[in-house]
Amino acid sequence: MQSKSRVTVTLDTELLAEGQRAVNEGRAASLSAWVASTLAARVAMERKLQVIGAAIAAYEDEFGEITPEETAAVRAGSLAGEGAA
Repeated sequence: MQSKSRVTVTLDTELLAEGQRAVNEGRAASLSAWVASTLAARVAMERKLQVIGAAIAAYEDEFGEITPEETAAVRAGSLAGEGAA
């Protein structure tokens, strides 16, 4: 079992209401569990973003900076399939 620490935090009223709603609807066992799962999801997302950032940096080190035009082309789908065999 992981160790736990008791903390005091200040939350926006709307966020607190969402947490209570999750508990009332049975989507979380408690407000503490809801907050912990939300924080865990945030940590996981930030770790993924760090990995993505490192991958982009490695790509740019090898091929040069990704330009706004290249980003726009990808968003528009004009680079889809390039390099595909």
